[in-house]
Parts: sequence; structure tokens; C-alpha cells
Amino acid sequence: MRVILQRSGKASVTVAGEVTGSIDKGYVLLVGVTHEDTKQDADYIVKKIAGLRLWEDDEGKMNHAIDKVEGAILSVSQFTLYGDVRKGRRPSFIEAARPEHAEPLWNYFNDALREQGLQVETGIFGAMMDVELVNDGPVTIIIESK
Repeated sequence: MRVILQRSGKASVTVAGEVTGSIDKGYVLLVGVTHEDTKQDADYIVKKIAGLRLWEDDEGKMNHAIDKVEGAILSVSQFTLYGDVRKGRRPSFIEAARPEHAEPLWNYFNDALREQGLQVETGIFGAMMDVELVNDGPVTIIIESK
């Protein structure tokens, strides 16, 4: 499992002209699933995200986790995170999990974040989405379970 985490001041996802999720301060998560990913992979990343200290304290040091700043999560499924561009000009997505594996794991991942006490908004799995965000910092972190 691969997640691109972007700290944001505000963010939203729109599908067919309708906002399906929006947050103020928090994290935008672009979530990619590969064939061998399991619930254990999701659990590892959830715990990592919940505990990361990416928010500044009074001295300007990254010392606070998302719950301390009352942040929220916007989770967006993103199979293209497993695009391989080493050969040719068109990406190969052979490492991306099929929807019947990826969607239930993405849903499990989002529910596990909620179980950590986090507010989670989402896009729609498999839909063409417009994601808008104000990247705060900018702070962007890549988290992988393998």
C-alpha cells in the first residue's frame, strides 16, 4: 500500500460537479493499493498517519499529530500511484490492484482511520475526480507498507 500524504489548509474532491468530500485543516491522502496488500498493510499505515507529528507547536517545530490540531482527512483512491513508467511512454498499471481487491481495502483503511477518532471524508472509488487542495507548508510525505 502506498499513500501520498499532503498537509493542507483546506481541500475538496468533486465528482460530476458535486462535492463528495471536503475538509479544512488536515491531510489529503492519495491511496494506492497493490495486489498483495492486506488489512495488516492498511493498519500499519493508519497507525503511522494517526501518530505522525507534522503540525507545528508554539516554537514552530513539527511536534503535533493531527488529532492535537483537530484536523481531518480527505482520502482519495489513486490506482495511478502504482503506474510504472520505466519502459515506453505510457504507464503500466499492472502493479495496481484490481477494483474487487482495492475498493474493500480502501474502505477498510478509511474505517480504520475513523476508529482512530479522525474525521474522514472521501472521494468516490473509481470515479473521475477533481481534487483541490491548499498544500500547507508545503508538507508532502510518502508512506509505504512494504
